[in-house]
Amino acid sequence: QLQLVESGGGLVQPGGSLRLSCAASGSIFRLYAMGWYRQAPGMQRELVASITDGGTTNYADSVKGRFTISRDNAQNTAYLQMDSLKPEDTAVYYCKADLSTPVGGGYYSRYDYWGQGTQVTVSS
Repeated sequence: QLQLVESGGGLVQPGGSLRLSCAASGSIFRLYAMGWYRQAPGMQRELVASITDGGTTNYADSVKGRFTISRDNAQNTAYLQMDSLKPEDTAVYYCKADLSTPVGGGYYSRYDYWGQGTQVTVSS
C-alpha cells in the first residue's frame, strides 16, 4: 500500500530549527519531484520548497536562505531543514510526491500523492 509519512514537526521557539522528513513507501515505480507545502489557519496551501529527482530545488521567497530541501533517492525520502524559524512559519506542513505506480499489464499511472501533514508551531 502506498504511503507518504511525514515526521519531525513540533513546537520550537523563534530562531530555532526543525527537520522534517517525508518517507515514501509501497509499490512505487518511480519517484519524480517531491515538495513541501504548508497551510496556516484560514490561509491557502502554499508551496514551501520542491526538489526534482535530479536535485534541482525551488523555494518560496519567504523561506529562501532559511530552509533547505534535500532528498535521498535510495530511501525515497525528502527532508526539509528549517532554520531561523519565525512565528509566521507556523502551519501544517504537507509533503507531496509526484510518482508513478504499476497498474498492471506493464502500464504505470503517474499522479501526485500527499502525506497526512505535520504541525509546526513557532512560538515563545
